[in-house]
Amino acid sequence: PSDTRDAAQARVRRAPAPVTDVARLCVCDLLVAQCDVNCCCDPDCSAEDFSLFTTCSVPVVTGDSQLCSQKAAVYSLDVEANPPERIFKLIDQVNPSIFCIHATNYEQALYLKSPEIPTPENFDQFIDKYGGATFSAEPDSWNLDTDAQNPPDANETSRYEYGLPVQTEDAFLRLPSPVVSSWCSDANPAGFLVNQATKCIRAVSVEKCDSIQALSMLFYINSSILAVPKSSQMVNITVQSIVVQSLDGMRTLLSSSDVLRLPMVLDELCINAVLGVNYHITHTDTGEIIEAAAAFVLGAISKETLSIEQSFEISFTQENTQPVPLSGNPGYVVGLPVRAGFQPQGYPFPAAFLSNKHSQLTILHSTSTQDCLAAQGARAPVLFGYNMISGCKLRITAAMKCQPLAQTLLDVLKGQSFPEYVASFGNSQVQDVLDWVPITQLLISEQMISHTLQSSCQIPVSLGIEVKWTKYGSLVNPQARIVNVTATITTTTLKQLRSGRERIIPVMSSVVFTDISSPAEPSYKAWPTIDIKLPFDFFYPFV
Repeated sequence: PSDTRDAAQARVRRAPAPVTDVARLCVCDLLVAQCDVNCCCDPDCSAEDFSLFTTCSVPVVTGDSQLCSQKAAVYSLDVEANPPERIFKLIDQVNPSIFCIHATNYEQALYLKSPEIPTPENFDQFIDKYGGATFSAEPDSWNLDTDAQNPPDANETSRYEYGLPVQTEDAFLRLPSPVVSSWCSDANPAGFLVNQATKCIRAVSVEKCDSIQALSMLFYINSSILAVPKSSQMVNITVQSIVVQSLDGMRTLLSSSDVLRLPMVLDELCINAVLGVNYHITHTDTGEIIEAAAAFVLGAISKETLSIEQSFEISFTQENTQPVPLSGNPGYVVGLPVRAGFQPQGYPFPAAFLSNKHSQLTILHSTSTQDCLAAQGARAPVLFGYNMISGCKLRITAAMKCQPLAQTLLDVLKGQSFPEYVASFGNSQVQDVLDWVPITQLLISEQMISHTLQSSCQIPVSLGIEVKWTKYGSLVNPQARIVNVTATITTTTLKQLRSGRERIIPVMSSVVFTDISSPAEPSYKAWPTIDIKLPFDFFYPFV
């Protein structure tokens, strides 16, 4: 019917509602909770900050450039104002190309989902699904109705983003912290994916112990967390564990955490008072909270106590993943371990790296006896930025055979599973192949150390690791990035000792960090000099 055809044509002519709110996008916002210089779209910048800007580094912010019609955020500076101020405009931008996207109806492309990592266990399934000449993506739905795909609240976030307050049914998840002084403030919200640890002082009174909310477990678990912002789906906070601390500081883990222990006055003591809370939040890769747990430390407060110190901590873990300790975010932090791993044998292609036992690069750990055979297996983590040296002594007798001795020394120097790769950043993920730097291994031979022996063999006597790193990113907040790692094994020629003879040789390991960053170029250029002679009365009547 003509009415149906006209309605369909009108629906096609009408531009779909934007999926992305460009007013909230900011590609130059690099610093967390800090104002980036000349970044006019940075929400952390105030009017005072904008008045000091000289230009807008990103004047126009758009979404997908292939859309036929979309909103564009335009930023500029009004330098004639006193003080200068930022000008923000939201305009409609039309794509002049005839080949453009009118509606984004592929729902799976609207957010980034972490791909499943191939492993030896699921590799056959991937071959069956993707091994043919063609395969189907099998989307959940193909919705051609732009009105249905863009509800009125399309611009509202449907997932948590980094730094957003974790919402509860009444307000937000509280993480008490000191604000101006060391006293606790309950107005500090917990930010999504922001691991925090705080300590603060709380005023207490034993007589009013049972009426102080901050001393009760219910104060920290009675409000359910919203799975996603502004939703009706709730996630209850469960009690993971309860530890009771005595007046002398001794702690005891309770066998059951099902029963709430509320503060109460007993024999001039306030028992079951909350001394510490540790939240652990589990979320999906799309920013949805699915589990929340809290571990409590309860203690007793004496009558003479007027204030106590409380500690609070919160951590986040993605589901179906094992928490891996990071050494920086993103760049390495001086003093934290260098993360390392290896590519498993028989892996079909280099798509992922498995970490070693401790996910760290290690060297020989010196012992008090300085005996290499006793030090076998003792390892020390390589700490970023710290040059290290360690060693031991090996007593060689005529009864020792060459090949077993060489292998034993190699195990002492490199460990049982020497890694093949090092993470370039402190937060590199195992599935990000380009974030892992291969370790280059070299072998150097030295001269003979004995001339009185009949036959000879090569034994390793030292391992030298050189880590080259550079400053990466903004000059305001540079991040340490490892770009090259070289492990050099030095061997020496040792001849077979005569019967009854023995020799002691030193074995050494070392680590050296080298900064290969290029010096920052100045942002100004020297003014050219002009070699001219001015008239003698040029400055008259001034001298």
